[in-house]
Amino acid sequence: MIVLAGLGNPGGVYEDTRHNVGFRVVDAVRRHYGLPGWTGKFKGLASKGKIEGVDVVLLQPQTFMNLSGGSVQAAAAFYKVEPKDILVVHDELDLELGQLRWKIGGGDAGHNGLKSITQTLGTADYQRLRFGIGRPVHKAQVHDYVLHAFGAEEVPVVEKRIGQIVTALPEIVAEPKAALAKLGGVA
Repeated sequence: MIVLAGLGNPGGVYEDTRHNVGFRVVDAVRRHYGLPGWTGKFKGLASKGKIEGVDVVLLQPQTFMNLSGGSVQAAAAFYKVEPKDILVVHDELDLELGQLRWKIGGGDAGHNGLKSITQTLGTADYQRLRFGIGRPVHKAQVHDYVLHAFGAEEVPVVEKRIGQIVTALPEIVAEPKAALAKLGGVA
């Protein structure tokens, strides 16, 4: 079993923001693979089902980004999932728009959602699928940048990448390095 947690902030005001790309990915996964509708569980929204024979729990923490760890830890504890079987999808400022990177462990690069998950799990040894959103021109604008919607010219890139992740998900779960290499990402 894996827990696939997409990071974001709850509420309509944040729905289309750069910070919510993780929510968008797991919601697209749920729809594409016909998993059940969202239910309120684990301080978040959860959906459990099978994707090509693998038990999967999709999770959208509803605790706001900075407290995502409580939700991820609650789901992992309930299903007895080890950190290595948790895959967190999140926005990444240090990658150009649409670039993908996979890694396990490492630092949080200032991402408060990852910081919360690492603190709550007591380890950084969980998988991350980093979805590039690019950086604002001025460093001081990061907070506003991540909390604003993608521009009209960015939306097609984001939607295409989300679609590619969704269709490649079984491969990403089984062999992340090979799957991302096919998508032009780096593991």
